[in-house]
Amino acid sequence: MDLHGKVAVITGASGGIGSATARRLAEAGCAVVIGYNSRAEKAQELAADLPGGGHRIVRMPMEETAALRDAAATVEREYGRCDILVNSAGFTRMVPHADLDALTDDLIDAIFVANVRGPFATIRAFTPLMMRSEAAVIVNISSAAALSGGGSNIAYGGSKAAIDAMTKSLARVLGPTIRVLSVSPGAVDTGFVPGRTTEMVERAAQRTPLQRVVQADEVAQTVMAAVTLMTATTGTVLLVEGGSLL
Repeated sequence: MDLHGKVAVITGASGGIGSATARRLAEAGCAVVIGYNSRAEKAQELAADLPGGGHRIVRMPMEETAALRDAAATVEREYGRCDILVNSAGFTRMVPHADLDALTDDLIDAIFVANVRGPFATIRAFTPLMMRSEAAVIVNISSAAALSGGGSNIAYGGSKAAIDAMTKSLARVLGPTIRVLSVSPGAVDTGFVPGRTTEMVERAAQRTPLQRVVQADEVAQTVMAAVTLMTATTGTVLLVEGGSLL
């Protein structure tokens, strides 16, 4: 698929995986809408550094459905199209799985709002615009924790399992115009998880068959493959975890 002239929207684009994906899409010819929550300065720096043109930042907080609808209206007004939506925004916190009391109701709610309700609200807001595209794609950034039951805490793995189930449901109802896929990395050393050190990620990587840390750009490359090469694929979870589930 030729991406020149296409418009890509990325939530959480100022993060490690989001920014790597933004660079890949911009290099391929997309105008990239960089969704952010609170880090406007970092998002603006990314927009200015991307190759090509037509890039801009838009505030897209996962907790605020009205703001997500406003973001979709902005993209429609300024671009008139949305061909690619990458849901990369998310939230978690390190909580030992055995410490059930530390996983409070408030933390569980925050995780599910950011990781499940927010992406769904984003898709709901952008679907009417994406339906006008001749070949639109939604990629949800999930996690291998959805399949392993591991991850930063129990609720986080549950939220990503929900994303994978939602991906299948949406692929069924949005086809044939919109394809929907999940890309599920293992531990990526991006600073996404507060309290998780580089050493922790490296130790986990040594237990995988490939024995190395997955890089953010490798996740971005998988997103690119889902968008440009896997044109007969929808409702599928694509793993990028070094074989950690073997």
